[in-house]
Amino acid sequence: MKIQVKKSIKAIDYIKSMKILEQRVRDVFLGKKDEFLWIIEHNSVYTAGTSSKKTDLLDKKLNVIKTNRGGKYTYHGPGQKVVYFVLNLNKREKDIKKLVGKIENCIMEILKEYKIESYTDNKNIGIWVGSKKNSMKIAAIGIRVKKWIAYHGFSLNISTDLSKYNKIIPCGIKDKGITSLKNIGVSNYANINEIIINKFLKTFL
Repeated sequence: MKIQVKKSIKAIDYIKSMKILEQRVRDVFLGKKDEFLWIIEHNSVYTAGTSSKKTDLLDKKLNVIKTNRGGKYTYHGPGQKVVYFVLNLNKREKDIKKLVGKIENCIMEILKEYKIESYTDNKNIGIWVGSKKNSMKIAAIGIRVKKWIAYHGFSLNISTDLSKYNKIIPCGIKDKGITSLKNIGVSNYANINEIIINKFLKTFL
C-alpha cells in the first residue's frame, strides 16, 4: 500500500482544495491513484460541516462555505496546518470508529514530540490539552466516507490567530476554549510538517 505525500508551501484556496480532494477520492476508488496525504494552510475561511447549526454562528455577516465533511462550524487560516487525506477503507478495515481512533492517536503522537500531553473527549471529537476542567481544543477532526473512501482530515493549530474563533462557536462546543502550540509555549515548530508525515505514515502504513 502506498500513500502519496504532498506539502503545499503557499496557502491554498479552500474551494480549490476541495475540488482536488474530491477528484482524488474518485481516482482512489477507481484504482487510478494511490492514497493521499496533503498538508496545507488555507487563507482565512469559515466552513460549516454537515451537522452545523445556525445558532453557532455568532457573526451573522460571516461568509461561510458549506462543506460535506462531518462536524459543525470551524475556522481555517494562516498558522494552522490542515492535514487532508484520502484513505481506501475497501483495502483496510471498514470501521469508521477505528479510523477516527487512529487519527486521534496520530495527532496525540505528533503533540508528544513537543512534550505536550493531550487527550480525547468521548463527548466532543477532537484533541484537547490542559486540565479536564479547563480543556482547550488544539486539533479538530472532520471526516467524510464515500463508497468506503475516507477523506477530509484534521487541523492542528500551530500559531493561529485564536481571536478568529470568537465569531463562531467552534464545533458547537460552548464551554471549552481553543488553543495552539504557540499559545501553550512552543516556540520552535519549524519541523512540524515532517513530524506530521512521519506519524501519519507510521499510523497508516
